[in-house]
Amino acid sequence: MAAGTGLHGRRFDPGRVCLDLVATGPEASGACEQLDSPARLAAWLVAARLVPPGTPLAAVDDTWVARFRQLRTGIDGLISAQLTGEVADRALERVNALAAGAPPGLRAVRGRSGALVRALSADPVCGALLAVVARDTVDLLTDPVARAGLRRCEGDACRRLYLDTSRGRRRRWCSSEVCGNRERVARHRARVKAVP
Repeated sequence: MAAGTGLHGRRFDPGRVCLDLVATGPEASGACEQLDSPARLAAWLVAARLVPPGTPLAAVDDTWVARFRQLRTGIDGLISAQLTGEVADRALERVNALAAGAPPGLRAVRGRSGALVRALSADPVCGALLAVVARDTVDLLTDPVARAGLRRCEGDACRRLYLDTSRGRRRRWCSSEVCGNRERVARHRARVKAVP
């Protein structure tokens, strides 16, 4: 995923694959469900770099979609609890159970240009890909420095999570170009309206 563009052309990069999964839900941005079909999930798996481009994803079906959505709900609940100081033991158990699975095996192969590129050692399996995202969540929440950078967007209709890696750690929005701009425009309109 290219920094600054985010998944599906959005101008948003949350900084972690687990946060990117949470951002696919309608709860995060008030937008529509992004993982609404096997094809959309397959596209997300490639865009999130869980599988290399060109990986055959014919096995992705509605059960995969349901399982990724369940993990997304668990991660969102767990991180939201972390931000508010609450406890989410059920979500923690679910994430830990998935993180215990083996991630897909990787290997280096020669690409068309002769350079080494990443490939999976076998066809992707849903549980292995879920394990990668769950492990990323565990890594994020057990790293004190990364955990301290967790933020929720302050935009009016946005609930996206992101890692604040800005110099002063004072970032307020998931995207300055989208949510930040909306707030600046709203403040400007309020000032203009207040002038007699």
